[in-house]
Amino acid sequence: MLGERSPGVKLIIVGGIATVLLIPLLMVYALVGDRQHQARVAQNSVTAAWAGPQVVAGPLLVVPYTTRVEYTETVDGKPVERTRESRRTLYVSPAKQTIDATLDPEVRVRGSIHRTVVYEAGITGEARFALPPDLDRLGINEEDLLLDEAIVQMPISDPRGLQTDAQLSVRGDTLDLRPGLGNKDEGTGVHAFLDWSESEDLTIAFAYGLRGSTAFSLVPRGEESDLAVGSTWPHPSFTGAFLPSEGAREVSEDGFKASWSISNLALGQSLVSTEAPRLPFIATKAEMYEFGIRSSPQVENAATIRLMEPVDLYKQVERSIKYGFLFIGFTFLTFLMFDIVGGARVASAEYLLTGAGLILFFVMLLAFAEMIGFGLAYLVASGAIIGLLTSYSAAVLGGWRRAGFIAALLTGLYAVLYVLLNLEAWSLVIGSLILFIALAAVMYATRSIYWSKVSTTAPDEYAEPDAEPG
Repeated sequence: MLGERSPGVKLIIVGGIATVLLIPLLMVYALVGDRQHQARVAQNSVTAAWAGPQVVAGPLLVVPYTTRVEYTETVDGKPVERTRESRRTLYVSPAKQTIDATLDPEVRVRGSIHRTVVYEAGITGEARFALPPDLDRLGINEEDLLLDEAIVQMPISDPRGLQTDAQLSVRGDTLDLRPGLGNKDEGTGVHAFLDWSESEDLTIAFAYGLRGSTAFSLVPRGEESDLAVGSTWPHPSFTGAFLPSEGAREVSEDGFKASWSISNLALGQSLVSTEAPRLPFIATKAEMYEFGIRSSPQVENAATIRLMEPVDLYKQVERSIKYGFLFIGFTFLTFLMFDIVGGARVASAEYLLTGAGLILFFVMLLAFAEMIGFGLAYLVASGAIIGLLTSYSAAVLGGWRRAGFIAALLTGLYAVLYVLLNLEAWSLVIGSLILFIALAAVMYATRSIYWSKVSTTAPDEYAEPDAEPG
């Protein structure tokens, strides 16, 4: 019992008990991370059989060319100047490219609780190419270009998602598609061989179906890129290096539409280069953590749409646990006030059991959220804990009137927490105001208490006549 100690000693003991309860609270926090990892594993098992997040770029022309390299060779002890031909590669981006994509989403469930958003994309577009007149600035003569050996590259991050309807055509003629990018370039996708001997302006049309999951990215390339994406998914998240302007996107319950118009001035890229452009790698936060990626240029230069779930239940539970110590603090503080002001005589074990009940709320919230969703799980878990602690408080505090105060306190705390979880921008302001009001109330209630004096307080006037000490 804490009844015969001074109020100051009681406060220190109760604070120590609350601090000890941080250990199981942290264990629950770790449990959320473990369940989130299991959910990620389940989602990865779905995408492994379907296809992962897709990063798509329009066509790129790869033209080999010959150049003469002078070198010195020693013959009979004398240096001799020689010349040899070397084969190199020129990469030509389109003067203009247009890509239209339509995403048909579907929610896949693994293990009855883990949900993953997959999609089938229908992609169409065209790209117009022209040889720049100033090739000499790269040290290349047009007559050295092997235009009859040109390659058209179509980079795709996960070609497993390609469907059988893929088509690439020039002037109405369909080209034979082959796996990979050809020319020993790094990256994934498809390519085709093209005879560009006439070296006149060239327009390449393409259309294909593509499977993917969770995210879809378009890479702008060339002097001008017009990109457009539409879907029936109502919860998109626009990320990446380029965001659609307010007037270029529409989001409603029926889905979304978004468009981008991007010039090479924003990309900082030349239309021609002797170095192969790298396909951006768009990583999720989980992937960046797993692979230790902090910042990388590979994450740049793409317009990305993530098909988000409306509520990330693990993130919601994780945020709620961060307020767990406030629940313990407010409840213990109320018990302490009944103890030192009202003479309720609350024992250390009763503080521990009450704290265990408060921590159990977060375990129940996590367990039920995976089954029935966060909102309904919050109602079930909070209702169960409020009922449990109200009944227990009636015995501990010596009456149902005091227990009713505990019930009102917990109801208010859970209601405020739910509001804080849904108002991220205002959560700090509201939380600080609540703490200020609580501190002011405690100061007022304890203004006449001698914290270092051991005394037995008279029974509280609010105690029920037939109540027994807790």
